[in-house]
Amino acid sequence: MKPSVLIQKLESGEFDSNLKNVYVSDIAVENQKPRYIKTIKNFIELFGDDRDVLLLSAPGRTEICGNHTDHNNGKVLAASINLDAIAVAAKRDDLIINEKSEGHSMNTVDISDLTASEECYGKSSSMIKGVVAGLNNGGYNIGGFDACTTSDVMGGSGLSSSAAFEVLIGTVVSHLYNDGNVDPVTIAKVAQYSENVFFGKPSGLLDQMASSVGTFVTIDFESTQDPVIQKVDFDFAESGYSLCIVDTHGNHSDLTDDYAAVRGEMESVAKALGKDVLRQIPADEFFKSIPLLVGKVNDRAILRATHFYNENVRVEKAIKALETNDFESFKETITESGFSSFLYNQNVFTPKNPTEQKLSLALCLSQQLLEGKGAWRVHGGGFAGTIQAFVPNDLLDEYKNTMDSVFGEGSCHVLIIRPVGGTRVI
Repeated sequence: MKPSVLIQKLESGEFDSNLKNVYVSDIAVENQKPRYIKTIKNFIELFGDDRDVLLLSAPGRTEICGNHTDHNNGKVLAASINLDAIAVAAKRDDLIINEKSEGHSMNTVDISDLTASEECYGKSSSMIKGVVAGLNNGGYNIGGFDACTTSDVMGGSGLSSSAAFEVLIGTVVSHLYNDGNVDPVTIAKVAQYSENVFFGKPSGLLDQMASSVGTFVTIDFESTQDPVIQKVDFDFAESGYSLCIVDTHGNHSDLTDDYAAVRGEMESVAKALGKDVLRQIPADEFFKSIPLLVGKVNDRAILRATHFYNENVRVEKAIKALETNDFESFKETITESGFSSFLYNQNVFTPKNPTEQKLSLALCLSQQLLEGKGAWRVHGGGFAGTIQAFVPNDLLDEYKNTMDSVFGEGSCHVLIIRPVGGTRVI
């Protein structure tokens, strides 16, 4: 469908049902239309109106439980959210990809050369090349395309804006060149490959998997080649609670070493016990081995490993609580997860700048407001960025107003759980 025709059909409401499948409510559909139309108009201005285009979307994610466990083959509970990255995309007849994100300069990528380069670490163009390279390595069709994209997944928020972008690119290639037949798990894996090898960030697979698969999902990474993925049957809208993400606007730069240290220290414990990752070592063997580990690895590594093992148990408890509609137990488990992240995983503030503790402050305020009523924890990678809170609906206004008054208007985001992951919208 030509871009100008697509605009007309969006304005007429012909594709409202397509949008509602993704964004759930009629109000959200009406809010999304101008965003899609603006992105299509940007495409026409840059690339013309003479080719058929597709509209595609990939969501951000919220980590419900399982903080920093995925990179050591642990267990996580996550969910896709209503904030997303979207693309208007059309095929090209060559091996050039032009991608223009709103507010950023054009990325032009020649995919005739799919080798990684350290000189390109940290560039969004390297993410694009890495996703295409991963799909090519897997035997999928690839090709050039023009795309305009935009995202309302806040960068540095712990909602995984980079994963949403990577999954979006994989979804574009899937639908333009493979009839939409690249499965969500494969897209997640090539997105992680892109981030690790081409972008230069040592992330686990959680972010990409939650974005690609969608809705409430539990993932067991014991086998990274064949992770066990299950959707969790729980209607959060009926719980009487709201999911809030509070952006504390802390300094999120120069944290790559902090993230890498969490993984590296956990793996140092595994290597001291003769394995590569902690999941390969039974929990009881680890706890019995702590006297032997002291002096072989640093103390923080032992604490972080302790967090890993107990967090895996908490994921199982949280899943069971949701499946049995025991929201009180669920809240207790989430709050326990938060305390473990603070005390043992130690990813609430960076030791590089110990006097800046905006996450700590947000957690402190949340405890004051929600203790005995809700739940709160650090969200995502930590060290700066966001916290997560489950807030009773009758306290939502007070909670949001308090957080906005401290961290700035609009800092508290009230989210919905999105029912689909990376998808072709139209």
